[in-house]
Amino acid sequence: MKDGNAQMSDLEPRRCLSVVMPCYNEISTIEAVVEQVLRSPWTNEIIIVDDGSSDGTRDVLEKFHDPRIRVLLQPVNRGKGAALRRGFAEATSAFVVVQDADLEYDPREFGDLLTPLLDDRADVVYGSRFLGGGGRVLYFWHSVGNKVLTLTSNIFTNLNLTDMETCYKVFRREVLESFTLEENRFGIEPEMTAKVAAGHWRVYEVAISYNGRTYEEGKKIGWRDGVRAFYCIIRYSGPGRHARRLRSGGSNA
Repeated sequence: MKDGNAQMSDLEPRRCLSVVMPCYNEISTIEAVVEQVLRSPWTNEIIIVDDGSSDGTRDVLEKFHDPRIRVLLQPVNRGKGAALRRGFAEATSAFVVVQDADLEYDPREFGDLLTPLLDDRADVVYGSRFLGGGGRVLYFWHSVGNKVLTLTSNIFTNLNLTDMETCYKVFRREVLESFTLEENRFGIEPEMTAKVAAGHWRVYEVAISYNGRTYEEGKKIGWRDGVRAFYCIIRYSGPGRHARRLRSGGSNA
């Protein structure tokens, strides 16, 4: 586990981050993860989008009274992508991060994720689980599938990511405003990556820790989502799919 301020010696923490948190049936973790996010000195607001939970999660959400928390309720379960679209549309801060409502990703690392953005070296930052951040050892085939999907995405986007499927993606808000997202489920991960690449936004990766959970503990992604991800890589990365956005100050190569 890294200290979230380890690289921030010359940058004072400030509330500049909108944390978009999709959740579905996370009664066992939602309270703890929200408390961790609120403790971060970078958190300006938390936008929780409950995606039709039926396990009592919504009862827990009603207990939150911190003025930085906004809760949006989806009428039915539509998927992570649909929840993210709604949350992104409500974000007001300069930077926007995705935070799953489980305990797999650690909000104490927000500072590391924000550093390249605050230094104006990046427009989008991916937190990579494969750059030496450390974490719980779980499913071998999940790791293989992730690396195959990341390689395939890199082939189509010409990026050189190590972890395309990571939850921790941080955007300048104008990046999210520059394209329209369509996927309702986990296909939103390769879709976002394809559209970031098509816009020629500057992308950076930093190492993060990862405390993966088992299916018994609530993990939801499955093999069908992997198949859909391959489809999304091809669909959204094809030539001519998106207008290329060249920006001043930053590589467009």
